[in-house]
Amino acid sequence: MKKKKSRIQLIVDLINEHCIGSQSELCQLLTNSGVDVTQATLSRDLKTLRATKVPTENGGYMYIIPDSNEIHNKMLEHGQASSSAGNHVRPMSIEFSGNMAVIKTRNGYATGLAYDIDVSHSSEILGTIAGADTVFAILREGVSHDTARAFFERVMAHDE
Repeated sequence: MKKKKSRIQLIVDLINEHCIGSQSELCQLLTNSGVDVTQATLSRDLKTLRATKVPTENGGYMYIIPDSNEIHNKMLEHGQASSSAGNHVRPMSIEFSGNMAVIKTRNGYATGLAYDIDVSHSSEILGTIAGADTVFAILREGVSHDTARAFFERVMAHDE
């Protein structure tokens, strides 16, 4: 377990320090740091970290970890995020239709937000589906939009 924990920390450090666009690039950086890892293990590690790729200005992609302030700062340095502090999880909008909620957030952050909603095991939410910048959530029967909005705000406040 200690080996996995130190490997995960190294992955976070590498993502913080570099603009990494592929698993093979990350694998090479790990190898250069003395850590040999299979693609399958690296893929599981990235899933554990909830890492996702977001587009860069030059047409490529880079890995981010959604609720990491260090990654947000790195994206600011690379011109990939706005400088409004504290808005890395805050939604751009929440809209409701019946028992459905559509939460718009910044590109790359929907997966982490959906995960946080799902693992909360909320009595208000049945489940979520995430895209790059959109979370689709199904409300349980009888849950008001105000109650759901308050729940989403609690989840997002917890992440900041």
